Amino acid sequence: MELASEKPITNADRTFYQLRKDIVEGVIEAGSKLSETELSTKYSVSRAVIREAINRLMSCHLVERKANVGARVVALTLSGLAELYQVREALEGMAARQAARSMPEAEIAELQILMNDHFERVKSGDTYYQEAGDVDFHYRIILGSKNQHLISILIDGLYHLVRMYRVQLGMAGPRVTTAYDEHRNIVQAIANRDEELAELLMRRHILYSRNNIENKLRLSPSTL
Repeated sequence: MELASEKPITNADRTFYQLRKDIVEGVIEAGSKLSETELSTKYSVSRAVIREAINRLMSCHLVERKANVGARVVALTLSGLAELYQVREALEGMAARQAARSMPEAEIAELQILMNDHFERVKSGDTYYQEAGDVDFHYRIILGSKNQHLISILIDGLYHLVRMYRVQLGMAGPRVTTAYDEHRNIVQAIANRDEELAELLMRRHILYSRNNIENKLRLSPSTL
């Protein structure tokens, strides 16, 4: 889900959103080469529309362009995970601190309702990476920081690459329950307006998530 906008959604926007979704969810495989001709046929749009979408995907770090190779979906690697999650830990920790300071009571109440809904999913044994946008715990807290520069960096710049790791290496087993408990404790710290604790818990939660994904990546023969 995008940040609120008054602009009408164009055909180019729809193509970009669909391509982004397909990359994040692994429909288009990580590390795969992108052919403008093949994609224009697959998505029934012009090559110009595909070219624009690829350029936008580069800006959110899902696609990279290399000399003599062309455009390629980023690979999910240990080194890429380490760099991304170092930045994510610092910035989302800051977002949690700012949310504890600035998030309105009504938004905190909505976040607590969201956690109740997530509890039902955890209880049913569902995977717990969450969908994008307003039903995503992390997205809500980032917006709750009320810091527009922080929101822009995290939502426009890093959010969908983070989701790519989270979705394709989604949590299962005991990590489902522990991640939910970590989320619940972060929300409680925000509700208590405990800025220091909210930041500490968020940073710790992201570190645990990184360790979980790292363990799965180590089992992949293609991991660099």
